[in-house]
Amino acid sequence: MMARIGRWAEPLLALAVVAAIAHTVWFTASNGYLPAPFFYDVSDTFMDWFNTAYWSHDAGAYDSWRTIYPPLSFLVLRVLSNRECYLNNEGLGARDCDWFSFVAISVIMLVNLAVIWLSFRKLDRATALPRTIALGLGLPMLYTLERGNILLLTFTCLVLAFGPLLKGARWRWLALGLAINFKVYLIAALAPQLLKRRWRWFEGAAIATIVVYLVSWLLLGAGSPREIFTNIAAVSGDFEAGTLLDGWYAITYTPFLSILNGSYVPIVSIIGSSAVETLLIVLPALQRATQLIIALAAVATFVRPEAVPMHRATCLGLLMALVTSESGGYTQLLLFFFIFMERWQGIARPTALVTSYLLSIPADVIIDRYPPAVAESWIHGGPVFVDYVLSLGPFVRPLAVMLIAWCVAGLILADVRRDFAASPGGWRRRFSTELLAAR
Repeated sequence: MMARIGRWAEPLLALAVVAAIAHTVWFTASNGYLPAPFFYDVSDTFMDWFNTAYWSHDAGAYDSWRTIYPPLSFLVLRVLSNRECYLNNEGLGARDCDWFSFVAISVIMLVNLAVIWLSFRKLDRATALPRTIALGLGLPMLYTLERGNILLLTFTCLVLAFGPLLKGARWRWLALGLAINFKVYLIAALAPQLLKRRWRWFEGAAIATIVVYLVSWLLLGAGSPREIFTNIAAVSGDFEAGTLLDGWYAITYTPFLSILNGSYVPIVSIIGSSAVETLLIVLPALQRATQLIIALAAVATFVRPEAVPMHRATCLGLLMALVTSESGGYTQLLLFFFIFMERWQGIARPTALVTSYLLSIPADVIIDRYPPAVAESWIHGGPVFVDYVLSLGPFVRPLAVMLIAWCVAGLILADVRRDFAASPGGWRRRFSTELLAAR
């Protein structure tokens, strides 16, 4: 029954993604800037790439810019950018000069589409097209593209590490080592190997990660462990949001809670002090409960590793990282790859799939509008009137990510329970056997 529903539901959801893309193109052509939930600073398009590229050609990335990126990102962008454009220009000026970077970004985007399609086609031909559309052209990917974030390359490496395209374990280790050296929080994708008791795989990927770091550190000549640790410590304080715009495309309630705790926005006068006090209790409690069920699922995975598919265990590790710290909405790109490996069965899987499709639609529901402001739009090439809006996404998106976490964790707990129950003698005999084997 659920499989039949999925046959028509997924194409319709993918069609919604395409329709939203068409609306985004129309809006941008008419107004000269990208609509919500794309980045609110319309002058800053692609600047994650060009700011990093600037410091890849400068020696002060770690002591002046205080970056927490490992050296690999700077090495790659040094190769994929035109150095002459950064000699006398900083980021904004270099963006208008460095055409080679735009070629590189475009090629990476096309490569990502290809690896997504080939991966999903190997996993399930029937759902490959709608899932490729949602993941390859959905909001997290397009937002990453608009920012020009190195997450574009990180995603390529992650798909190669955990997808069906690479056969050799050593190539997979290298791909994951590269991914972690692009985004350190992807250690969360390596840790589940321990839960699955894949000791050799964990050791191989960990060694590859260390080797990639050491080689890139040697080649760049900067980015020592001490420098990175010092910079991380400097920015690891409490998140402070100044306006609702700081939670524009968040996947946790951290920015919203910061606003509730602070005095930057007169939120009390809008929703009342009792509502604020309730939210300050309920939202952190919901996050802790989600972390708890993820931790319980991790323990269950370690107890019965053969009952949990590898992609689901890896997804669990990513969920813990994404639920715990605010890393930006585009990191959903990494999560959705593993969700789209699931089949349309039961209740939890379709719930996670539908939620991922909905979060991939590049549109938002407008609640209210701010007074228009004049801003310099890079896409338009001049000043435009920007209609800033208060939308539903920042309030619903973190809840949706937690819902996915509950679905994945629930699946793991249910699989482990069934595995125990199906063993001869049930739970008691299984535990006795495990204890004897341990002795």
